[in-house]
Amino acid sequence: MFAADLITPAHFARRAIIYVRQSSPHQALSNQESLKLQYALARRATELGWKPTQVEIIDSDLGQTGSTTEGRQGFKDLVTQVTLGQVGVIFSYDVTRLSRNCSDWYQLLDLCGYRQCLVGDQDGIYDPATTNGRLILGLKGLISELELHTIRARLTAGLLNKAARGELALTLPVGLVRDPSGTVTKHPNREVQSRIDLLFATVLRVKSISQVVAFCNEQELLIPRREPGGELVWRKPSADNIGLILLNPAHAGAFVYGRTRSVPKAGSSRRHVQERLPLAEWKICIRDKYPAYVDWDTYLRIRAMIWDNHNQCAPEESRGVARSGKALLSGLVYCGACGHKMFVRYKSGIRYVCAHLRRQRGLPLCQYLPAAAIDNHVVSAFFGVLSPAELDVYAQVLAATREQEQAVRKARSQQVERLRYQARLAERQFNQADPDNRLVTAELERRWELALQELKEAEESLQRDCSQVAPLSDVSPKLRQALEDLGQKLPELWQQDLLTAVQKKSLLRCLIDKVVLQRSAADTVQARVVWKGGDTTSLEVPVTVNSLAQLSFATEMKKATVKLARAGKTDAEVAQELTRRGYRSPHAQTVLTSTVKQIRLRHGIAVERSRSYPRRIAGNLTVPQLAEYLKVPLHWLHDRIRNGKIRVKKHRTWKLYLFPDTPKTLTLFKQLRDGKVKQLRF
Repeated sequence: MFAADLITPAHFARRAIIYVRQSSPHQALSNQESLKLQYALARRATELGWKPTQVEIIDSDLGQTGSTTEGRQGFKDLVTQVTLGQVGVIFSYDVTRLSRNCSDWYQLLDLCGYRQCLVGDQDGIYDPATTNGRLILGLKGLISELELHTIRARLTAGLLNKAARGELALTLPVGLVRDPSGTVTKHPNREVQSRIDLLFATVLRVKSISQVVAFCNEQELLIPRREPGGELVWRKPSADNIGLILLNPAHAGAFVYGRTRSVPKAGSSRRHVQERLPLAEWKICIRDKYPAYVDWDTYLRIRAMIWDNHNQCAPEESRGVARSGKALLSGLVYCGACGHKMFVRYKSGIRYVCAHLRRQRGLPLCQYLPAAAIDNHVVSAFFGVLSPAELDVYAQVLAATREQEQAVRKARSQQVERLRYQARLAERQFNQADPDNRLVTAELERRWELALQELKEAEESLQRDCSQVAPLSDVSPKLRQALEDLGQKLPELWQQDLLTAVQKKSLLRCLIDKVVLQRSAADTVQARVVWKGGDTTSLEVPVTVNSLAQLSFATEMKKATVKLARAGKTDAEVAQELTRRGYRSPHAQTVLTSTVKQIRLRHGIAVERSRSYPRRIAGNLTVPQLAEYLKVPLHWLHDRIRNGKIRVKKHRTWKLYLFPDTPKTLTLFKQLRDGKVKQLRF
């Protein structure tokens, strides 16, 4: 059908929209002929009968892809005008300019057909409301989307082929540069190389990115960064910046492509985010392609260590970083009933709790175990494994400390040298400026002053720290001997609280992979310690219970208590004998005298007290006797003793408040009772 047959006066009464788009900013700058052809469609609209005032050009989508509507404000304005019935025809040099996505394309066709809006391109004008028009436009949209996928697949295949050879010029991280010939080398700035080496050495020592940040802040060290334009700058350390350096495989000499993938963002199928892939799913990984700061095995160890510290990201897979909590097995404990990781609860004591089934299915807690006894038994097993080893670590500690101090001193010296160069550069720029141009010289003078100030602060800090460093040879002989015999001395150091909770947890994690707990009885927990390397040790840990009846040996313990009590032994002697036999109280690891007394009284056994407190002591009056004579409540006298109205001390032998048994004493107390005196002193 000819254009004259499709266009009606109703179309001329509405606007003619000329939609102009280029897929990228580069095309908008270089493909000028294509732009001219698209803008020329305005002349075609006037030739067909639309007035120049009715022709509107929408070109706000230059540099935007047509595969999605995100960021295409011009396309959205076009759809709005068509919806309002203000558009008679849409001109585009090709339907690919409007959309390269069939979902968006067919929605536009349905809207144009409903609002009687025509669609025109370089080949002709079509009516989406008719079968033939919708067929032709639909095929053009389908071919447009297929063409986009074909072009993308062709480009991606070439890119992957080049990446498979390791020749794809990816953006290099800080510390690596590419020369004009394409060869990748380390950054020529030795301060950059030394600072990256120091970061890798520090993370291997402190085991955490946050600790590396704290170390750099403590030593006042800056971190190199590469700006988007490629310029090298120095910034204060942060966890993100240091993580980008430590986790980039290029620093281990590996060329890696395909570490992320694009996934739809929740709530919208048009928006995508980049998701990091695990190392096993990287598309291309070619080792020994770049000059390395660390070897590949060290990089994998650092990567695993950092991942293991992310307790919030993968609570079931990682142990989390060692923290200052009192539970020594935090992050290592797993439930023997359901197999999931247990967490620590510090409310009402320290407990290991498995709440996975409660979170997933609303079921009761799987296990709720006291932590103190479990920690003690596992630590004892740790000492048993460690004690046979004679660890001569003094020389290692001394060498590592010296190496660390030398690296820090070198880094800070290089930092001072860089600041000194920047100060000299600012001075040269100031001297070369025209003195009469105060607008320029004033700014250059300010920069020079700032550079001198930073240099002075860095030099003073370096000199101060060098003067405060104590020589390592001054280590006391006692500490040196303790370090040399660490395998034997560690239990003693452990009990003396010379180690922090973080240090204790780090030591345990050196040998222990995980601890599986299973309550075998009400008062017993089976603990299976899995050591590094796969060996296991099974422990039977007695734990506290709520009552005497929950003890597995309650019957035997009661019989032994009754027998010893009837033999005339005191409660303390019975408790000591029962503890020696291996019994214990419900809330303690030994037998308490209160437990013995409870059993004895239930069986009606009375024993003579080791010290009796007679009701009457010759020559003295007790508080109950005074209360009886004065006809006052017993608490009346105790209240006045506590608030100081009756000043008296307990007898050293009887541990009682005693008063002289004389008529004067009774007279004074009667006066106190009647309010005639306010205070008595004995």
